[in-house]
Amino acid sequence: MINIFEVNETNKMIEQENLDVRTITMGISLLDCIDPDLDRLNEKIYEKITTKARNLVEAGDRIATEYGIPIVNKRISVTPIAIIGASACKCAGDFAAIAKTLDRAAKEVGVNFLGGYSALVSKGMTPAEELLIESIPQAMAETERVCSSVNVGSTRTGINMDAVRLMGETIVQTAKATRDQDSLGCAKLVVFCNAPDDNPFMAGAFHGVTEGDCIINVGVSGPGVVKTALKKVRGKDFETLCEMIKRTAFKVTRVGQLVALEASKALGVPFGIVDLSLAPTPAIGDSVAEILEEIGLERVGAPGTTAALALLNDQVKKGGVMAAEAVGGLSGAFIPVSEDQGMIDAVNAGSLTLEKLEAMTCVCSVGLDMIAIPGDTSPSTIAGIIADEAAIGMINQKTTAVRLIPVIGKGVGEVVEFGGLLGYAPIMPVNSFSCEAFVARGGQIPAPIHSFKN
Repeated sequence: MINIFEVNETNKMIEQENLDVRTITMGISLLDCIDPDLDRLNEKIYEKITTKARNLVEAGDRIATEYGIPIVNKRISVTPIAIIGASACKCAGDFAAIAKTLDRAAKEVGVNFLGGYSALVSKGMTPAEELLIESIPQAMAETERVCSSVNVGSTRTGINMDAVRLMGETIVQTAKATRDQDSLGCAKLVVFCNAPDDNPFMAGAFHGVTEGDCIINVGVSGPGVVKTALKKVRGKDFETLCEMIKRTAFKVTRVGQLVALEASKALGVPFGIVDLSLAPTPAIGDSVAEILEEIGLERVGAPGTTAALALLNDQVKKGGVMAAEAVGGLSGAFIPVSEDQGMIDAVNAGSLTLEKLEAMTCVCSVGLDMIAIPGDTSPSTIAGIIADEAAIGMINQKTTAVRLIPVIGKGVGEVVEFGGLLGYAPIMPVNSFSCEAFVARGGQIPAPIHSFKN
């Protein structure tokens, strides 16, 4: 039974510590929409999304009002479009037409983002997948709510370096296509290794082919709650610290579980997973970086940062997994730069570099996330950064990703403003030495020996 103390405690978390449910994401399979005729395909896609998700926003708002729990975003993920459009799309423009249909459907039902303009190419690329990747710059420039992702590697298959090279070029072209918005299109594009099928967070959400026809996934967030809790154990030993994080993560996740079950019931859609991630926002006090500093760092990036992040990630998972029926997605701590005021402050103070961020991604949930870099960064350098992150994910059997934003016309020391949850970011320097010959080799980096488990 929930007692009055727990009710009051949860209310305090919501009112004073930025506790929220970051997203309710409805996953929709589009496999039954496949059609060789492009017009019919677009009609089927629009019809299915607008039918399945017609009450999603209303249900989310009603649950938020009834329980007093902020639900920040309502979103949709769909089956990777490279699969859905394979038989109908003969050129990149055909895929871009599907992106516009997705955008129109997202606007019709009122969600803020729709993910799944995606290709899964960890071992090789079909002609359709190459066309989808070629279409990404146009699709990101001509839509508002569509998000794109490409999975270029996995522990079981290795890293597709042809796809990595292509994604380096695609990110630069997307930046150029949206240069009038400070290259905002790249904020909607993420490159993965070991991408999960049930991730509710954008920009990397897609509805995996192993999922059901329609499901509800929920992503919770509570960096401010964790930070406030840790103030109570300042100076205590690591065992006490870890226990506090686990207890707090349990409470935060229970809120997500409640919302997930209520949304599932209201929409008549099966519950999928709760994603345990600590996802920051630009709001003061809602920062993962500030949690790490509360643990004992003068500033994020100082020696001990990677160990503190590893501890945080692990304890969040240990506490959260007991509070939800099913846990999935990314589940851990996000460390974006632009969306986390503490991370931005660390970059500006000189304590946090791209190289230190890469080290931190060995133990975090995602990878190099929402990082603005100079607009003249070469495609091969971006591809090299993607390859580094994919290698970390492949070897460590975890999800890693890259969401870099080469801001055309701007350089190190300047600031780019994205607005809303995306916040703003200082443009970070990138190692200027070339990896052109490495990236140009092409082919496949083989899977590691521990991938062979049959």
